[in-house]
Amino acid sequence: MPELPEVETFARILRLGGRDNPSLVGSKINGELLLWSRTLASPSYPEFHSHILGQTIQDIGRRGKFLLFTLSSDTLIIHLRMSGDLLVETESAPIGKHYRLVLNLQDGLRLAFNDPRKFGRVWLTADPDTVLGDLGPEPLDESFTAQVLYERLHSYRRQLKPLLLDQTFLAGLGNIYSDEALHMAKLHPSTLSHNLTPDQAERLWHNICTVLREGIRRNGASIDWVYRGGDFQNYFRVYRRTGQPCPVCGTPIQRLVIGQRSTHYCPTCQPFL
Repeated sequence: MPELPEVETFARILRLGGRDNPSLVGSKINGELLLWSRTLASPSYPEFHSHILGQTIQDIGRRGKFLLFTLSSDTLIIHLRMSGDLLVETESAPIGKHYRLVLNLQDGLRLAFNDPRKFGRVWLTADPDTVLGDLGPEPLDESFTAQVLYERLHSYRRQLKPLLLDQTFLAGLGNIYSDEALHMAKLHPSTLSHNLTPDQAERLWHNICTVLREGIRRNGASIDWVYRGGDFQNYFRVYRRTGQPCPVCGTPIQRLVIGQRSTHYCPTCQPFL
């Protein structure tokens, strides 16, 4: 599933142009084609159809793992989930086998939501908080400080890895960047959140921000068969490196399952205390 850096890369390319695609900002939506009804989470299809036609894309951004298209009157929200992808192509191109929603734009272009596993979802709403209101802080926002993280950690009694994956605790982290940040912070993923000292919390905060910024700089990680274009996967320290040497101490990276999620760590650099 794309995480914050991958979704940020999508937003930037669609907003500014790139990968041979033009910017979509300023494009008017002239038509739509819903090809899988469950892709549309809300509103009803008739309401979606009547509301979205004629609106113009004014901005494209991100909140957590959600893509946000600010339109003339509403906000189009897309969550790519496990296999979602967004393609900009000419309106005359063949409709793909796994296209779930197509938006026809001005100048003969269209935006296609390709989603083989059908887990992705789309919302059209006048109030984005109805979809995004439960999300935790943005980790790269200036208001998210080491002190804020420390206080939030101590408001829970949970293992670090599952807590970092909880989008109501912190928005945007997934398996990749949580594993990498915990290794950089030298914290075992099973450590209980309320046991962290202020120094440990500051170290974790610093490394969460560091690994996310580096992921964005490298256009994310291209490890899934859908997402493409990033190269952060070439710089993983622990993620999916089971049995390979830790880049810090040389100890073989180990894999364990915490909260039903695969987790990678170095038993020497990240001892369970």
